[in-house]
Amino acid sequence: MSKVCQLFSGSSGNSIFISCKETKILVDAGVSAKRICNALSEIGEDAAKLSAIFVTHEHSDHVNGLRVLASKYNIPVFAAEDVIGKMQNEGIINEKVEISPIEENMELSGIEILPFELSHDSVSCHGYRFNLAGGRSVGVCTDTGYVTESAKSTLSRCDLVFLESNHEVTLLQNGDYPYYLKRRILSDKGHLSNAASSEFAKELAKNGTTRFVLAHLSRENNLPDIARQTAVSALSEEGFEEDAHYRLYISSPVNNDKAIVL
Repeated sequence: MSKVCQLFSGSSGNSIFISCKETKILVDAGVSAKRICNALSEIGEDAAKLSAIFVTHEHSDHVNGLRVLASKYNIPVFAAEDVIGKMQNEGIINEKVEISPIEENMELSGIEILPFELSHDSVSCHGYRFNLAGGRSVGVCTDTGYVTESAKSTLSRCDLVFLESNHEVTLLQNGDYPYYLKRRILSDKGHLSNAASSEFAKELAKNGTTRFVLAHLSRENNLPDIARQTAVSALSEEGFEEDAHYRLYISSPVNNDKAIVL
């Protein structure tokens, strides 16, 4: 049995838990170590038993708790080489953190890990596909200005995908953010809109994805109901019906739901 759970989501911090048998992985540690430990405890998990932490990129909402969590429990950390250098230079991690560069194809206790490039205004940004025992697979695709070819090819036929649905364009354009920030979010190195996310969801569904978790929703420039309806409408255009052909989940800033069992 495999279990996945978005512990935290959005600009206030991000972290995803994935387990398969005895292997337990975090993708990002964007809130304090204490909050991550508490969130894991709430779903019946122990931070001391984490097998690894995979970092998508070095922005604070993805690494705030990394140094304390990894050093306290001696958890191996994996990230792109330039992200490692950036975190070391900025003091995000220190010599107490056991960190290694990600590789094109990795294996950890029977789980195959496939990193893929995303487009974001960090030194680099990667999503991940985790091929679990028993043939199930989980993908993480957040913090990207557009859906890269690498994301499309790597996530094809993935069972469950955490998919960024950051903003509704009209809400962002008419909102209170300063112009430079709006421009950043809307750029090719920003974040996926509801519309862009739903278009990719259609492609994924046609290739076999049956579970979607809409993630990294903006509190200021999006609403869960709008994100959901955009995705449902797009999928219905291809003849996919919710609960019949797929399940759709919306990540809240702090997890309020039980983990998803695969």
